[in-house]
Amino acid sequence: MSSIEVPVIAGDGIGPEITAAVLKVVDAAVERNGASLKWVPVTAGLSALDEGSELIPQSTLDEIARCRVALKGPCTTPVGEGFTSINVKLRKTFNLYAAVRPVRSMPGVETRYKDVDLIIIRENTEGLYSGVENEVTPGVVMSMKVASKEACQRIATWAFRFANRRERKKITVLHKANIMKLTDGLFLKCASDVHANDYPNLAFESTIIDAGCMKLVQDPSQFDVLLLENLYGDVISDLCAGLVGGLGVVPGANIGQDLSIFEAVHGSAPDIAGQNIANPLALLMSSVMMLNFLAETRQAPELRAGAELIRKAYDACLISGEKTRDLGGELGTSEFADAVIARL
Repeated sequence: MSSIEVPVIAGDGIGPEITAAVLKVVDAAVERNGASLKWVPVTAGLSALDEGSELIPQSTLDEIARCRVALKGPCTTPVGEGFTSINVKLRKTFNLYAAVRPVRSMPGVETRYKDVDLIIIRENTEGLYSGVENEVTPGVVMSMKVASKEACQRIATWAFRFANRRERKKITVLHKANIMKLTDGLFLKCASDVHANDYPNLAFESTIIDAGCMKLVQDPSQFDVLLLENLYGDVISDLCAGLVGGLGVVPGANIGQDLSIFEAVHGSAPDIAGQNIANPLALLMSSVMMLNFLAETRQAPELRAGAELIRKAYDACLISGEKTRDLGGELGTSEFADAVIARL
């Protein structure tokens, strides 16, 4: 029997209600396979500040470090002012260098594209998101784009290994090396070298980022695995989410050397918080990624069985029209969770 401790950051806005719904579903699924997870509530973001603590309390960091895994709901990040991003802080603290976002067409979610099946892999620690900004002179500010051979090599190696193990066919690097010849040039070179030296069995191509955006909206089926530096990965992963119905149907993971955090990639939507109308599916899909990760890294195959139960159950709900309002259904947050449990 598996009994693994998992710290949980419920988040802000709709975070607590979608997190409660997801934990209820996951518990029901894993218990059917003789497994159990012990949820460890921790705080971060506005909820931590409201309790008079730091933005990310040391106790939260300690629990995540101890358990080597966490599940995270959406946290608020002020625009243009205020505190820095919780996500960026966690990625830097735990060196979560690989952001992984699978994007696939969902049954029962109608979009203009069919059979989309992409995986976006994003370098998660450098680029313009390094946060190196300063005021050069009054009225003039500068932001520095950082790229190191170590980080570029690391994410390229991870991406090719991931694609190979998942039996994917092709990796495309999206870049702007024609203009940023040093930073993006280094990123592209490292990916090219890893392909040539270690994974020649996989197809490999590079595309300038703006042309790649055009090609994605013309025909996403021409892509398979996309590898990008930090800022591009953030933008493209949201663009690709739009191909399949939005951020409410896309999961996310932040992977480090021996610690990973799984999260909903959408915002905290404070305008609808507490109304039981938020869609918990993205966080539920992220929990499925987490269960598969734990099954692989903690030798707990029963968790993989639980993940498969959840995936089949929410697919069945979407096909039958049992979905939340944002996807054209009538169910509330808790009612959707109950519907998934009923189909496990």
